[in-house]
Amino acid sequence: MSTVKVDRRVDHSHHFESMQQEHESGKQGTWLFMATEVMMFGALFTAYFLYRGKYFESWVEGGALLDWKLGALNTVVLLFSSFTMALAVRETQLGHNRKALKYVIFTTVCAFAFLVVKYFEYTGKIHHGLFPSEGMWSYDAQTPQLRLFMVVYFIMTGLHGIHILIGIALMFWLMKRLKNEEFSKDYYTAVEGVGLYWHIVDLIWIYLFPLMYLM
Repeated sequence: MSTVKVDRRVDHSHHFESMQQEHESGKQGTWLFMATEVMMFGALFTAYFLYRGKYFESWVEGGALLDWKLGALNTVVLLFSSFTMALAVRETQLGHNRKALKYVIFTTVCAFAFLVVKYFEYTGKIHHGLFPSEGMWSYDAQTPQLRLFMVVYFIMTGLHGIHILIGIALMFWLMKRLKNEEFSKDYYTAVEGVGLYWHIVDLIWIYLFPLMYLM
């Protein structure tokens, strides 16, 4: 039984002068997109600090209601996923698509693990009446602005969770292309771009964890 080998890409797109120019353009575009993500979360972090300064006691009460052990577990999971994603990028740069595929799979498993932990954390909050919406809030708060803290918590961690889901979709896209041997030493822009995205998502959590769970 014969097998058909997929030719790896060896030339640049017609609207670029060289493969290097295409690579640099793709990287710059990714960084610009990441800058918009940082600005969006930066606005949310600013709101967090403003409200924390104004309603400090409520923020203390809210932080005490969060399970720092689950937050720490998710932090370890994402740190490991960043490591495996970095290895995937490196293996792709060396032309080892099969090895890179394994590391992308490891990264995706970590992403799913993060969401599973977050699912149990969210359901626990909802069960205790801490979801800040009409008809679902029933917690007997000790401070008047605890509900506002939970609004900020669900918005920031929920938005981060959406970015995790987007990252998972990108990982599956990479898996398909890596399986088809579409990357080489000369062309690995997509893998590097997804890697940059994933590192930024992980970095945002590194800030979220101490602010929400530890402070």
